[in-house]
Amino acid sequence: MTIALAKKVDGKKFLWDGIIYEGQEQAAQTMEAYEKDGFEVRLFVEDDHYLVYSRRVATQPSSG
Repeated sequence: MTIALAKKVDGKKFLWDGIIYEGQEQAAQTMEAYEKDGFEVRLFVEDDHYLVYSRRVATQPSSG
C-alpha cells in the first residue's frame, strides 16, 4: 500500500502523521488530541486502514 504523505482538501494541504491505525476508535482519539493542540484534522480510510492527516496554520511569534 502506497500512502500519500500529503493530501489537498478544499485547497488546504494536510500532512499524514505517519501512523496506520487499525481501528476508527484509535484514529478518532488521535484526531481529538491534534484538535486540542490547534490542528485541523481529516480522516481517510484506505484498504481498511485509517489514516490521520492534519494541518495547522503557522503564526508568527508576537514580539514583546
